Amino acid sequence: MNLLMVIFGLVAILGAIGTYQAFKEKNLLGIVFNFGAFAIFGWFTVMTVLNQGYPPSLH
Repeated sequence: MNLLMVIFGLVAILGAIGTYQAFKEKNLLGIVFNFGAFAIFGWFTVMTVLNQGYPPSLH
């Protein structure tokens, strides 16, 4: 779960960057999908850190 959380965190960061770029280009579909990826993957990452801690406990 540790490596998966890091990967999902990176996807959330890229989603935030993509949302910003889509705002600059005024691309509505890009804003929707990038923000959706940012929100879902970011929420999963934050809740995993709050629930299991970092590094996650094994027991």
